[in-house]
Amino acid sequence: MAAGFGNAGVTPASAQQSFRYNPQPPKPPKQKPAQQANDGQMLVQAAEVNYDYNNSRVSAVGSVQIYYNGSTLEADKVIYDQKTKRLHAEGNVRLTDPDGKITYANLLDLSDDYRDGFVDSLRLDTADQTRMAATRADRTGGEVTIFQNGVYTACAACKDNPKKPPLWQVKGARIIHNQTEKMLYFEDARLEFFGQPIAYLPFFSTPDPTVKRKSGFLIPNYSSSTRYGVGIEVPYYFALAPDYDATVSPRYTTKQGLLLQGEFRQRLINGAYEIRGYGIRQNDQKQFNGEPGDREFRGGIDTKGQFALNDKWVWGWDAVAVSDKSFFFDYGLGPYKNALNAFLLTPDTGLSQIYLTGVGNRSYFDARVMHFLGYSAADDQSTIPIVHPVIDYSNVLNRNVLGGEFSYKANFTSLSRQTASFDAINPTAFAAGYCLPTSADPLARTRSQCLLRGIPGDYTRLTAEVEWRRSFTDSIGQIFTPFASLRGDVISANIDNQPGVSNYLPIGSTQTARLMPTVGLEYRYPFINVQPWGTTTIEPIGQLIIRPNEPSAGRLPNEDAQSFTFDDSNLFRVDKFSGYDRVEGGGRANVGVQATTQFDRGGFVNVLFGQSYQLFGLNSFAVQDPTNTGIGSGLETARSDYVARIAYQPNRIYSLIARTRLDEATGTVRRFELEGRASFDRFGVSLLYGNYDAQPELGFLTRREGVVATGSIKVATNWMLSGALRYDIANQTVNQYIVGAGYVDDCFIIAANYITDYAYTSKSYTSPVTDHRIMLQIGLRTIGGTSFSAAQ
Repeated sequence: MAAGFGNAGVTPASAQQSFRYNPQPPKPPKQKPAQQANDGQMLVQAAEVNYDYNNSRVSAVGSVQIYYNGSTLEADKVIYDQKTKRLHAEGNVRLTDPDGKITYANLLDLSDDYRDGFVDSLRLDTADQTRMAATRADRTGGEVTIFQNGVYTACAACKDNPKKPPLWQVKGARIIHNQTEKMLYFEDARLEFFGQPIAYLPFFSTPDPTVKRKSGFLIPNYSSSTRYGVGIEVPYYFALAPDYDATVSPRYTTKQGLLLQGEFRQRLINGAYEIRGYGIRQNDQKQFNGEPGDREFRGGIDTKGQFALNDKWVWGWDAVAVSDKSFFFDYGLGPYKNALNAFLLTPDTGLSQIYLTGVGNRSYFDARVMHFLGYSAADDQSTIPIVHPVIDYSNVLNRNVLGGEFSYKANFTSLSRQTASFDAINPTAFAAGYCLPTSADPLARTRSQCLLRGIPGDYTRLTAEVEWRRSFTDSIGQIFTPFASLRGDVISANIDNQPGVSNYLPIGSTQTARLMPTVGLEYRYPFINVQPWGTTTIEPIGQLIIRPNEPSAGRLPNEDAQSFTFDDSNLFRVDKFSGYDRVEGGGRANVGVQATTQFDRGGFVNVLFGQSYQLFGLNSFAVQDPTNTGIGSGLETARSDYVARIAYQPNRIYSLIARTRLDEATGTVRRFELEGRASFDRFGVSLLYGNYDAQPELGFLTRREGVVATGSIKVATNWMLSGALRYDIANQTVNQYIVGAGYVDDCFIIAANYITDYAYTSKSYTSPVTDHRIMLQIGLRTIGGTSFSAAQ
């Protein structure tokens, strides 16, 4: 009879989870073991076997073991009635099926083919760690099993007290298992936690644990918002085929009506893709009065996919389109659906792209076309560029050239923008809106008031660079590394004549080329001292770079080199700009000293201190370009600011790193960052402190100081508490924080998070408003899960 019970598996609720992309072709599924032939032979082992010829019965007594068609029946006594063709087992009955299910009972009566029968005091364990128990179970036709006073759970029994109720269990007056339909039906059921009932269900059904995918309703989800009221979402899952499925998730909201959602997924032999669609005809659009959501119909679609061409190449896409920029945020859809991971990661743009990527042993290729959708109410879509395309390629030759390493790389970037993108950098321009797209005063948009972040029109640049370097070590340990490179750029810009743009760059068509040859030498002389407790290495470093001035410095658009910070990480970079649109020129020397101590018992200390010198020619970082990149960076003077770093990690538990930039003339701290981490068995903490000098050229008029802290603690075996916050010390304001708690074990998960963040609305471009969110998730293994979310 027990052969009719199925293995526990993934419930249909798992269909709600998006698949993960794998750049490699998926592996073929494991083959199921071949079914043993039903040859009718039965092997019996027992201490004693008695034959009753008058009644046509055979009795096996004492440590009975019966092997039949891959199943094993163990009991104290087994009687086989040849007339009725039934087996009757008594005492410590244990029936093990070929698929790993184990049935325990006091009494078992079943047909010799195990298709029909009954069991008293049943307990059943499956290979997937699900368990059922009942006072009696009856099976008919090899298809339907009825458990009287049944109990079902996916939780393991307590090791210290097996009689203790499991974390959760479902009790039913009757539990019906239809093996043909692969369904479990619960009648007069109640859900219990720790033996205490918390919910009553007159009737509910769920696929049995053998089902990996099955059409049907999933557990509802609940949400609330001041904009749409209370929402209840009832997903329905369609198992359409082995390689594709779909989920329809209508959400009824009390204020706005019915929000329809649909998702289609397909996995192919070399990749996978998914498509999601959303739509609602709002009942009360005045809830969004004056905001992007103030419209009757709102909707959106997003899709993604990735496919492997072979073991080195993949291509794919991401795409998103919405009726308005705040649709996903207002209804908690798309990138805002999982608030549990939103700390410091709140999405501000939606990306649509098509890409092709290849990775070799020492080479890399990436090409993509991109469109960005601004989610913030302060975003003007016409100021966001369309990239068509950006291509990167790099390769390091596997053979030496003149005894050294030879590499080359290339970048092609082409983009267009409808409207110039300006950022205000002083309070007057900010308050008066001089730099907004709606401002038509060309005299107000000047370098002292605005930065030109992006040009209106078209911009195309092709960059190619070759580099050679080789290291020599002399007899006393000095390391000399000569290097040489040649970079060339071809640039074409068609800049539209819009208000204020001519104050930064020439209007109209510009085509130019620039060439930057570079030769240099890097010198290192490590001094090593070995002690019983560890090894210390002190290494003076010097770098001499000779090259001409940057061609057309500050007179060309800067789209990809706007992010720049001078610190220990780029002190010895030959070109310190972050992108290709700027190229560092002029003779320069970078000098410093590095000391590292490695302790024999593990751990290390590393210290770096250095400075950069402009030797001759034009200092690229002192040139004002449309974005003021490099101005106020500490490199704009002939003698740069000092940069330093100290990193300490005594063991695997603690780590500490501090970096700073000091004014060359006065020693004033211009930048300081301190990051510490500690990870113990039960808890972990991290702290990042930052203190940054004012940079009026970039719009930071006052000094900035703040802390980002995160922490988690395992308060019990399965309980975890976590929290994080971002605190603005200068303004004495908590910008964002998150508090969470969760419980996870092999059969149950519950997690709750409360998040406070700031968001911009169309009514408040200058001052963000507080956004509060709470999310609760509950999951029962094999049964499914539900969630509740609320937003202010």
